Amino acid sequence: MGNLAEVRNLRKVPQFVVLEWGVPMASFLVRRLLLLIPVLFGILFVTFALARLIPGDPCYVALGERATEEQCFHYRERMGLNDSIAVQFARYMAGLARGDLGTSLRTNQPVGEIVLLRLPVTVELAVVAMVLATVVGVILGIISAYWANSWVDVVTMIGANLGVSLPVFFLGLMLAYFFAIMLKGTPFWLPPSARLTPGLTPTPLVEAFHLQGLTGLPLTLVTFVSNMATVNALITGNWKLLGDALRHLILPAVTVGTIPMAIIARMTRSSLLDVVGLDYIRTARAKGLREQMVIFRHALRNAMLPIITIVGLQLGGLLGGAILTETVFNLPGVGTGIMTSIFARDYTVVQAFVVIVAVIFVGVNLLVDLSYAYLDPRIRLQ
Repeated sequence: MGNLAEVRNLRKVPQFVVLEWGVPMASFLVRRLLLLIPVLFGILFVTFALARLIPGDPCYVALGERATEEQCFHYRERMGLNDSIAVQFARYMAGLARGDLGTSLRTNQPVGEIVLLRLPVTVELAVVAMVLATVVGVILGIISAYWANSWVDVVTMIGANLGVSLPVFFLGLMLAYFFAIMLKGTPFWLPPSARLTPGLTPTPLVEAFHLQGLTGLPLTLVTFVSNMATVNALITGNWKLLGDALRHLILPAVTVGTIPMAIIARMTRSSLLDVVGLDYIRTARAKGLREQMVIFRHALRNAMLPIITIVGLQLGGLLGGAILTETVFNLPGVGTGIMTSIFARDYTVVQAFVVIVAVIFVGVNLLVDLSYAYLDPRIRLQ
């Protein structure tokens, strides 16, 4: 009977441990979410104010250089630009609360439609580039740490330093020249610009799956996914579209992912070298475990904390920093949209893109914090 009672007591322990683990984690999540409120509000306010400090008048962009002062006055009155910045900001915040991003000052098109058209391109590019950078960067970092201070380590780190040092626009132009011009007519030829081959367009998922009755947020999400060419092709089984979309993504993804790849490689090497000298690694080797198991199962798992942080920060940076890459490869994404809107003094579009990128960046950082807290229980208790 005594043994049975002990078994019952042992069965209760995991439940108690899970409860105790969940309470600090929930508290950690609530604190992080509360901290996001002032951050997002500050981003909104600064972006709103700076957008209106851009020299120039959106009236002349929308109506043309020959627009009269009277026409511009009526245009500003109609668009609410004659009100004070405080009134405009309050009206903008009220619109955001309703999910309304405003109307383009240049094209009079709802900003939400512009975002749904351009944001999927940038997200697609950033995700592909980040997957490529993470896989290659971690592998190079492991190789460099495994053969530390050897010629392999030196060559790998020289390549990583070159990756950090090369400007994105220079690397993009060189890759386009080599693969699109020098390799033209060969199986290794890659398209130098655009998102898809002219004449090849994704089938809207609303039409493909007869979802015409959708409205509101579900329709927005379906439209967003539909505008991601690779995801659309996988869902609809359009393999020709998938192959074309991936071929157009290779050069931009390599270009924008080179710097994160180099940073991840250096961070992986540094983290592994810090871990492999610890006592438990020496114990694992003393037990006779294979070196591959020691590195991948023991050392790499505990070296992942700083690597995850870097991956998250770099992913957020890719979403907002793809302006040069999208310009070089003529991709209709957020980067080119921001540049076009800045030159056109289209305040509402600039604000929408900056706010959405900021929200995604903050969301990615929140996920990084949660993963960090999950992997290291000490973080949850702070």
